[in-house]
Amino acid sequence: MGLDGVVAHYDLVIIGTGSGNSLLDPRFAGWRVAMVERGVFGGTCLNVGCIPTKMFVHAADLAAVPGHSARLGVDTTLDGVRWADIRDRIFGRIDPIAAGGQTYRTQHPDNANVTVYAGNARFTGDRTLEITPNDGSAAETITADRVVLAAGGRVTVPDIEGIRDVPFHTSDTIMRVPALPRRLVVLGGGFIAAEFAHVFSSFGVEVTVVARSGALLRAEDRDVSTRFTELAQQRWDVRLDRKTLRAQNHDGGVRLHLEGPNGAETVDADLLLVATGRTPNGDQLDVAAGGIDTAPSGHVVVDEYQRTTADGVWALGDISSPYELKHVANHEAKVVQHNLLHPEDPVAADHRFVPHAVFTSPQIASVGLTEQEAERRGIRWIASTHTFGGIAYGWAMEDETGFAKVLADPDTAQILGAHIIGPQAPTLIQPIIQAMTFGLDAKTMARGQYWIHPGMPEVVENALLNLPFPE
Repeated sequence: MGLDGVVAHYDLVIIGTGSGNSLLDPRFAGWRVAMVERGVFGGTCLNVGCIPTKMFVHAADLAAVPGHSARLGVDTTLDGVRWADIRDRIFGRIDPIAAGGQTYRTQHPDNANVTVYAGNARFTGDRTLEITPNDGSAAETITADRVVLAAGGRVTVPDIEGIRDVPFHTSDTIMRVPALPRRLVVLGGGFIAAEFAHVFSSFGVEVTVVARSGALLRAEDRDVSTRFTELAQQRWDVRLDRKTLRAQNHDGGVRLHLEGPNGAETVDADLLLVATGRTPNGDQLDVAAGGIDTAPSGHVVVDEYQRTTADGVWALGDISSPYELKHVANHEAKVVQHNLLHPEDPVAADHRFVPHAVFTSPQIASVGLTEQEAERRGIRWIASTHTFGGIAYGWAMEDETGFAKVLADPDTAQILGAHIIGPQAPTLIQPIIQAMTFGLDAKTMARGQYWIHPGMPEVVENALLNLPFPE
């Protein structure tokens, strides 16, 4: 309740200001709207996710050039890495955008119908929320006709003895450290670990990667995971099949006690990055009190229209999506926006062909089925792989490790999946995403258009041409 004892009621409450912030446009001008944000305005992607990390990756790619150029006859050197300048350039751009987004919602005349709450929301009943302000002032209860959950997720920290007693970092904090460490140990073997290992090693940091499984990026197609693991072992100290038993402070830094194939061992570093995954924020909202079901993973359950199990409540993005990708959240936001405005004519989200990319080195991109998924699901497939070294532009780059792999249905020639590891993989995979989305089969895609020669997309063309279709 407000100071006057009256419960504020809204046409729409949006919890989370990442992709949820994009819902409002002039069509909502006549609605009374509340937005709730417990953290920094703009969500994960803008502040601690895709955007700042890729800005660091681009700088890391430039720093890594001398390591590749000599074999081409070009002798370059890295004179130095000004960490503070890199960091401050990135957040000097991002922080004002986050602050500007909040100012726009709270002060611009276009948002006179919008009330912004800086605090945590939790359900106390059907479309009834208690807001606990960040400034410590009294909690307030609000109600709404419609609620959109877009509160995202958060990093997880494994239950390891002593880990809370050592100065560890997560992806939320590692990008703002005051100085580069000499040694960094990365706990985890997924895409966050792979990207930050690339960034810090390119800047001259000694990197150790500790993973529970026997391969890095094990969710990727097995050929991609195997190749990346081999390359990573040439670049970093990679400890696979390791169980982390204990963490302790040691010599001004951190020591991890591990158990692996050869018994007990330790790893010492100046900094520890915990990159072991993320979890959705539904529990922080006490969604069960609002009649909203969650999956065993903690994700809010939604139907094809992004509706939750509670009447009048929708969800989008990482709080409900197991993909946990910004482009998926943006797509789902458009679906929710339409369905809020046109409840009589709802549209469904399209999650058929969701691509993803890993901006490590080499870059990786994937869409559709992996071979192991096809096996598990009993789906018939044929596959073809073509190396970057087998195309003219690959010769120009002297690339000896990258490849494009395509899976297709042997009967219909429909593309089932594609996986690329190598330079510009996220760009090269886009035509395959388009083909899968619009039903263009592999034979037609390969032979029915021009492919620029000598261009990097020829690696995709040749993978398609080499698919072993039955006679």
